[in-house]
Amino acid sequence: MNTTPHLFRPAPVRPLRTTTGAAVLGLCAALLAPVAATAAPADPAGKSGADWAETAYRGGVDVVEGTDEDQQVLDGTVFDDRDRDSVQDRGERGIGGVTVTNGRDVVTTDARGRYELPAYENMTVSVTQPRGWQVPVDEDNVAQFFYHHLPEGSPELTYGGIAPTGPLPDAVNFPLAKSKATQSPDQSCVIGGDVQTYTQEQVEHARNGAFADLAAREDYAGCGALFIGDVVGDDLSLYPQTRELSGMLNGPARFLPGNHDLDFDATDSEHTFDTFRAQLGPEYYSYDAGKAHVVALNTVEYPLEGGGYNGSLDERQLEWLRNDIAQVPENTVIVLAAHIPLLDYADQGSAKHQVDQVKEIHEILEGREVVALGGHTHSIENLREGDRMEGWSEVFGVDGLPFTHITAGAISGDWYSGRTLPEGYPLAVQRDGGMPGVLTLDIRNTQVTERFTVRGEDASEQMALGLNTPRYRDWYEANVADKGSAPAFEDPLTVSREDLAGTTWLTTNFWMGSTGSEVEVRVDGGEPLEAVRTQPMQGEAQRVGAQWSDPAAVQEQLVHGGSLADRSMHLWRLELPADLPAGEHTAEVTATDVHGREFTETLTFEVTG
Repeated sequence: MNTTPHLFRPAPVRPLRTTTGAAVLGLCAALLAPVAATAAPADPAGKSGADWAETAYRGGVDVVEGTDEDQQVLDGTVFDDRDRDSVQDRGERGIGGVTVTNGRDVVTTDARGRYELPAYENMTVSVTQPRGWQVPVDEDNVAQFFYHHLPEGSPELTYGGIAPTGPLPDAVNFPLAKSKATQSPDQSCVIGGDVQTYTQEQVEHARNGAFADLAAREDYAGCGALFIGDVVGDDLSLYPQTRELSGMLNGPARFLPGNHDLDFDATDSEHTFDTFRAQLGPEYYSYDAGKAHVVALNTVEYPLEGGGYNGSLDERQLEWLRNDIAQVPENTVIVLAAHIPLLDYADQGSAKHQVDQVKEIHEILEGREVVALGGHTHSIENLREGDRMEGWSEVFGVDGLPFTHITAGAISGDWYSGRTLPEGYPLAVQRDGGMPGVLTLDIRNTQVTERFTVRGEDASEQMALGLNTPRYRDWYEANVADKGSAPAFEDPLTVSREDLAGTTWLTTNFWMGSTGSEVEVRVDGGEPLEAVRTQPMQGEAQRVGAQWSDPAAVQEQLVHGGSLADRSMHLWRLELPADLPAGEHTAEVTATDVHGREFTETLTFEVTG
């Protein structure tokens, strides 16, 4: 236990580790004897990511040269790449029962691993990685499971878009390698929100922060890391640097697009994400690891008439989602990831920052085990089944959540704002008072347990404590208009007897706290007292202002800049007894999450006469 508020403690330095390799593109294929997609795996790396740099399956999709006689149909084979050279050689059998899509239609391979799909211009063909198999990764660990078809290439775009692909090739074959890592029923799926680098300096902040943490972990070789949009901050020339960061990982990297990954000079939605697609992969797709089916969506609609963007899916993607989910066995948990969240707390009053078709998506997933994920808001939210907010029903037709919706926080935190820490990166307290970091879903069979890891910290760091006193609230009101230039709030852990009588709360910002969580406080070793959640999520409006704020976060933000933690769905308050005597006191805070895990911190404060 510690006696120093979390936000004022420096994070330990973590070592950097890089991974490199070489991409290989095959040029031919053969149709041989079949093998089932459920075949027993045998990969040298096993479940651990300990030897990822040496054993990762590196390669690429096999695009067979030549012009297909039928330009209306694309065909190919999904095969067991036993020698890992990305080319189907003699003795390498096709794999039956594997899902392949053109972004609209969804088919499964036949017993010999063959597929056929209708072709159309500007389509992306991709394979859904099945359990027990791994798609190849390139030298930057970016998963290779797709082929773009755009015969004439992108229109003129500032950042290049997709080069002309010419007519349909003779075949597009997808190599897979057997994998114990993806076969295992125990998976850890890393979810990284909003890396959002605008400059090379911010690339280095990300490198030395969350990516250094991930380089030191070896628990996600199967499911890998999924970065859920705003990979960069408008300057798409920084994608190569992002790829370099993914080269530090001990597992495959996948990406989906955000509203800052746009080709802003695209004149229609067909080419909005061409540069993203060329550099990182499809706009939307799916893959399996263990008993989890991960669906990566594009929830950014651009351009709108009159400019700007909106949270929305087009009809083609919705059709693909229906078709994709129809292929998923019932005894599977579905992880539905997007940039703009389906619904959230932070932007409760804004339709733009939530998804128009959320009710329809809920209906597509009815009766399934689902966890929905989002980014975009630079905040952490753990919304549970049954949670309700004012406006959800009126705007989206959703009376209560049918399953868990998590907003994953941001690797960039609050856009790399705030004071610089000794490690060289900014503190960047998020708008909910949370810290920068990454989300991990630990999945055992179909049971999902979420955990948030603060940049530079271990898993025990889960909350921030503070005092919300009348003196603090006066300072807040006097300086709220001067964010970034306010004078420091002096003696934040000191409260007068007079202020105790005027209502002082001990605050606990339990970052992954949710409905079903509990926070208890023992003052000076006394009996545990139950703290009260400020936002019960029972259909009320957001509670905003000094009395609902996180003092520990706000004292950083008003002085050093950034957003303002003036509201939160995971803040608990305990009114301190008005009769506490003068002197030093301790408060031991135990927060218990919805899964029964306990986290304890201690705050030392002083009462003055």
